[in-house]
Amino acid sequence: MSKSIKPYKDSELGKKEQVAKMFDNISEDYDGLNRVISLGIDVSWRKKVVKLVGENNPQQILDIATGTGDLALMMSALKPQRIVGLDISAGMLEVGKQKVAKANLSDKIEMIVGDSENIPFEDNTFDAITVSFGVRNFENLDKGLKEILRVLKPGGKFVVLETSNPTKFPFKQGYKFYTNFILPVIGKIFSKDKVAYSYLSESANSFPFGEAFNNILQKNGFKNAKNLPVTFGVASIYTALK
Repeated sequence: MSKSIKPYKDSELGKKEQVAKMFDNISEDYDGLNRVISLGIDVSWRKKVVKLVGENNPQQILDIATGTGDLALMMSALKPQRIVGLDISAGMLEVGKQKVAKANLSDKIEMIVGDSENIPFEDNTFDAITVSFGVRNFENLDKGLKEILRVLKPGGKFVVLETSNPTKFPFKQGYKFYTNFILPVIGKIFSKDKVAYSYLSESANSFPFGEAFNNILQKNGFKNAKNLPVTFGVASIYTALK
């Protein structure tokens, strides 16, 4: 299970602190490198997430593990009253705040440092909550999901975008090769943090996906958990309700 996988094998810090440190280290390179590594396909995945979130016309949206704010910025097109971007990495948020300011959306999108396992909001606050490429970095997945359920309004929608593993030939074999060998090499060449992209690929390969993650969502109190594989199954979009 991914909670035992940490970025820095020789560090005594907990996973949460290590993840924050890792994303602080790669924050300046993250956007450009992400586009290269995903071949730009991640943008189309986020558009699907925005469409799913928009179905309920949410007015209060929380984007957890918001990073540099890509999804939060895209969701502003839904014209909600407020979007909160929450992330454990101050470095990623600084990049995100600059992007929000450049888009003249500082009055709509609030970027705050925070922990998914101790969300600083009252019960039943948000109409929709999203996490893109962040749940596999939770130190305690069950605790994080229970916190998300707590701050989501009854009837509210939870949408997760996360890596998954293709199950059909030849995509399964091709994806394994890409994540195990190509992705870490690209990361080592272009990133200041030499272990970050090895961790990201290792955690992606080990995280439960498809029905396994639907079951985890339902075990933690969510209803109607569904998954939508995208791009041959290299990622999946999950939806669930409170």
